[in-house]
Amino acid sequence: MPNYAVGHKTPDSDSICSAIALSYLKTTLGEETVPARLGELSPETLFILDKFGFEQPELKTSFAGEGIYIVDHSDRIQGPDDIDEATILGIIDHHKLGDITTSTPLEIWVRPVGCTNTIIKMMYDFYDVEIPKNIAGAMMCAILSDTVIFKSPTCTTADIKCVEALAEIAGISDAKALGMEMFAVKSAVLGTPIRDLVLRDFKDFNMHGNLVGIGQLEVLDLAIFDDMKLELFADIAKLKAEGNRHTVLLLLTDIMKEGSEMLVISDNADLTEKAYGKTLVDGKVWLDGVLSRKKQVVPPLQDSLA
Repeated sequence: MPNYAVGHKTPDSDSICSAIALSYLKTTLGEETVPARLGELSPETLFILDKFGFEQPELKTSFAGEGIYIVDHSDRIQGPDDIDEATILGIIDHHKLGDITTSTPLEIWVRPVGCTNTIIKMMYDFYDVEIPKNIAGAMMCAILSDTVIFKSPTCTTADIKCVEALAEIAGISDAKALGMEMFAVKSAVLGTPIRDLVLRDFKDFNMHGNLVGIGQLEVLDLAIFDDMKLELFADIAKLKAEGNRHTVLLLLTDIMKEGSEMLVISDNADLTEKAYGKTLVDGKVWLDGVLSRKKQVVPPLQDSLA
């Protein structure tokens, strides 16, 4: 029976490409491992898989009695619902250390870099395993996505060096041009159901007993949302009520202006003032320079709810 590599719910490109890349590495090392996903894929991720010739990983939501590698998260709330009934073999992640615990020792690779695939590239180097051309291309795209083509404050020298090395393996002459092509796919939101947009890149967090949902949509021009903000507000309000959440935030991130407009539905009227020193106006606030949910949004918000 194979083991599985699986990312978080509402999987993004890093989560999916990490599962694929880690599965190949582990299988090559003699430990049969299969990539899996906990949800439907975004247009950007589908673009990456199509470009490099991958099928979608298996949609699998139950892992009871099976061995799993957790990638791109370590918060229980973001993983499989029956995670306590699985054997966690390892965690590979670039976020804050979450609350997943185990009864036996496990392999852990956690690094303060911009993308889980950067860490997996380090693992390939450590084990001296050659990266196939198509896997290198997918890993490179995931890093470009997570680092917002190196603009994110989470981006490190390691991420940039990994993209350069992976681009060479994949035969990509202009990695940044491919990154812009990916973000153009991300920006094609017209005609997409509102709930699908809200959940496209959405994560729940347990912040001192408060359930907080944070979604993010990264586009080339925020003007694309002008005619749909009222619908977005209405839907995050529904999402808050449906999940009995304390707060739901939706970041509308403009990668060209390098900032985010945050839409907020919360039990705390002064939430953004306490967390970011910014007062809401009509439920919205502009956060200049904010591109990263994990580094710039989650930590101050979690501290403010303590």
